[in-house]
Amino acid sequence: MSGVAIGADDRKNVPAKIKSPLYIIDGVPIQKEYNAIADKKILKAFSAEKLYGTEAQHGCIIINTVNGNYILEEEESYARITENQFQKVEINPLSTFSIDVDNAAYSNIRRFINNGKEIPADAVKIEEMINYFDYDYPQPKDDYPFSVHTEVANTPWNLDTKLVRIGLQGKEYLNEELPASNLTFLIDVSGSMSDSNKLPLLKSDFKLLVNQLRDKDNVAIVVYAGAAGVVLEPTSGKGKIKIMNALNKLEAGDSTAGGQGIELAYTLAKKYFKKNGNNRVILAPDGDFNVDLSSDKDMENLITEKRKSSIFLSVLGFGMGNYKDSKLEILANKGNGNHGYIDTMQEAQKLFGKEFGGTLFTIAKEVKLQIEFNPNKVRSYRLIGYENRILADEDFIDDTKDADELGSGHRVTAIYEIVEVGIDSEYVKEVSDLKYISSDSKNKFSNELFTVKFRYKKPYGNKSIELVHVQKNIIEEMSSDF
Repeated sequence: MSGVAIGADDRKNVPAKIKSPLYIIDGVPIQKEYNAIADKKILKAFSAEKLYGTEAQHGCIIINTVNGNYILEEEESYARITENQFQKVEINPLSTFSIDVDNAAYSNIRRFINNGKEIPADAVKIEEMINYFDYDYPQPKDDYPFSVHTEVANTPWNLDTKLVRIGLQGKEYLNEELPASNLTFLIDVSGSMSDSNKLPLLKSDFKLLVNQLRDKDNVAIVVYAGAAGVVLEPTSGKGKIKIMNALNKLEAGDSTAGGQGIELAYTLAKKYFKKNGNNRVILAPDGDFNVDLSSDKDMENLITEKRKSSIFLSVLGFGMGNYKDSKLEILANKGNGNHGYIDTMQEAQKLFGKEFGGTLFTIAKEVKLQIEFNPNKVRSYRLIGYENRILADEDFIDDTKDADELGSGHRVTAIYEIVEVGIDSEYVKEVSDLKYISSDSKNKFSNELFTVKFRYKKPYGNKSIELVHVQKNIIEEMSSDF
């Protein structure tokens, strides 16, 4: 299949574009020319649109470069990151943020390194680097969906500070223990997905997932290119050959109607919704939503509306050159979902094999943390990473405010660097004395360093549940796990 044809009626909704030809450079559709070419082929409008859809309605220039390895890093996009600064506890004793189970940054950065490319600074999300690895956190022993671990130790790189580690361990379920799944694969088959590390890799990866399906699970496949269409109606897990045949037939071509695909996938998922089951759309693009809903705000509005359907979302990015990390992260964050980046078959085996339950089954949603530091023990603190997960302090008890989800077996780690009372540090900026700060608690909580509060909702619940964990003022030798 080479995408889905777009009809005359559909063209009315396609935004106007500059009337310039589409350039296909080493199989990558772009909107600019490239000079280091080996050969060039020009297609007129009719032939070009027939091959590449409405993106080529003004003609197409097919270019093969001299080296045959054209990579357009400047077309990738990442949300800007401004690193967290140290906060003075007397002024800001509370630190509030959403968890983040995504680890796309790690495999994405690995891709840059393996290809000898410079890493964009905003591609480095420290919390996703930290959360990529396994940690030795205990499984929960009660009815709560996660256990809590805290640890305080000396900072390896700074004698004047301490490091605080806060870890959550999600309850781990075996595959056979998971409820029945209603999965809808939403697959980008546009022209930009033709590279070997995009659609061909995607098809191999999804077969790993299909092999784990049970008879009670259903899978449907929706594709989008110039328009969106259903290529496989919901099919039981016992029909694995039928599902794989549908995957094998997918071919890349045409432009990218991402918004139409999302609408159709959620409509299908809602139609076959499994009560008390695992209802999820799995979106697999390179992030290049260049037709219909093209702005980040449009995408955010669409997916925020769709999450009300109690259908969860997994976003799995592929490829390089036009990878739109910023858009995929918005979709995952606002759509009750998670975000991964697949650069190799090994990464797919990690997500669909070892972490199958965490990738696909949510055990707690809207998980928020709020840390209150004791000003009698801590002068200043900074949260390492999580810059795009920071919440207002009042958002912690506001059940209408969105936060991230925790999957089966998922681990979440947050690290703070703190300056204790009595330590002079360049990170603590002096301010005028505060008149109304109470000192009544000085003796009452003298043995407490901080208190962590957690709020979460059950997967289909609307009211949050709160847990509290107190960290005593005990500094230990850093564990090997830390």
